[in-house]
Amino acid sequence: MNKKTNEELQDLVNQATAGDKKALETLVMGVQDIVFNLSLRMLGTFSDAEDATQDILLKMITHLSSFRGESSFTTWVFSIAANHLKNYKKHMFAHYPLSFEYYGDDIENGKIHDVPDLTQNVEKDILAAELKMSCTNVMLQCLDTESRCIFILGTMFKVDSRIAGDILEMTPEAYRQRLSRIRKKMAEFLGAYCGEYGNGKCRCKDRVNYAIQSHRINPQQLDYTSATEIPVQTILDVKNAMEDIDDLSQDFSFCKSYQSPERMKHLIQELLDSAQFSVIRNS
Repeated sequence: MNKKTNEELQDLVNQATAGDKKALETLVMGVQDIVFNLSLRMLGTFSDAEDATQDILLKMITHLSSFRGESSFTTWVFSIAANHLKNYKKHMFAHYPLSFEYYGDDIENGKIHDVPDLTQNVEKDILAAELKMSCTNVMLQCLDTESRCIFILGTMFKVDSRIAGDILEMTPEAYRQRLSRIRKKMAEFLGAYCGEYGNGKCRCKDRVNYAIQSHRINPQQLDYTSATEIPVQTILDVKNAMEDIDDLSQDFSFCKSYQSPERMKHLIQELLDSAQFSVIRNS
C-alpha cells in the first residue's frame, strides 16, 4: 500500500465509507496487484485470477465499513482473499484437479516427441520461458487448497507465522509445521523431475509443442512473458505492512510477482466509475 501508515489507511477507509470516491480508488489500486498475485498462484491461470480478483475487490468494497483497524489493512484484505479463494470453485483446476503423481507421470511418460511443430512462428525460447512460468505455477495445483495457500503466504509473500495463522485460522506453530512439510514436498518434486530447478530430466524447451497440444500454453496469448514483473521490494513492503515479526523465507525463484493485467484494471476502473458505485458504497 505504498508504505502508508495504519493511521493513514484508517483515514482512507473512513473517507471511502463516507463516500469519497478518490479514497476508495486509492485503497483498491493499492491492493489489486497483491490480490491478483495471490489469486494467480491459488488458481493457476491468468484468466481465472482476473475473475477472482474482481470478485475479491468487490467483496472488499462492500465490506469496507466492517474494517475496524484490529489488524493491518493489508492483513484484512488477505483474509478476505484467502477465504474467498479457498472456496472458489469456478476455476479450471477445480474441474480438472492435479496431483504430484499425475504430474510426475506426465513428465516421465508424455509422448513429447510425437507432437508436430505447433509454435506458429513464435521463437521457441520465448515459448519455453512461458512454459517454465506456467508449469511451476500449475505445479502448485498439485497441493490441496489450504496447503497451497500456506505455501504461497509463506514462500511468495513471506508472511510472518502469527499473521498467517490469523488469516488461515490456525496457530502459528501449526502454520510453521505445515509450511515446512509443504516446502519439503515441493522441493522434492522439483528435485526429482525438473531440469530447471532440480536434477530431473524435464526441459521446458523440449516440451513446448507437447504443452501447446495439451493447451497448457498458447503461442498467441503469452500471459507470463508479456506480464510486467513487480520488483521484489514491493512484496517485501506487503510483508512489512502485515506487521512481520520473524523471517521464514525460503527462495523458490519461480514465485515471481506480476502487475495486474491492463484489461483487469480497466474493468475495475469501470466499476468504480459506474452508476453502481453508490449502491456498492452503501452496501
